[in-house]
Amino acid sequence: MTERIVIERRHRARPDDLWALWTTPAGLEAWWGPPGFAVTVQDMDLRTGGALRYTMTAIAPEMVAFMQKSGMSTATSAQATYDAVDPMTHLAYRHLVDFVPGRAAYETRVLVEFLPAGDEVTMRLTLDQMHDAVWTERQRMGWELELGKLAALLADRKLGEVL
Repeated sequence: MTERIVIERRHRARPDDLWALWTTPAGLEAWWGPPGFAVTVQDMDLRTGGALRYTMTAIAPEMVAFMQKSGMSTATSAQATYDAVDPMTHLAYRHLVDFVPGRAAYETRVLVEFLPAGDEVTMRLTLDQMHDAVWTERQRMGWELELGKLAALLADRKLGEVL
């Protein structure tokens, strides 16, 4: 059985705000990807069995240098397949990991749960670990940074400008 990572964040937000940030191209493009990267969504078919295709591009000079030093492209096309889409409640998807140098492609599972309580929503991510400890830590750190961007977006309450 694959080991899992669980990350939780509580936000003063409406469930529909968080849902829109996870389920619309504009929402994902506003926060997805670690700092120093931009995300462009090519296709989002938000249904069970549907696919998400996007490109993550290093744009900050230090991220470009890191990617090049690691032997990775500065722009990576990515794909996920939705396993469950339950509006305002949860998303489950499989993310294709095909960008690790010297490693055959494989999938990791991600479950995103939205748990409202009063004027707050707890967002819980449950992630498969990656193929080794180094890449699992990179994954965890990347999600921590991405969720920081999401929290800042919610705190700024500029959702109307994004969605």
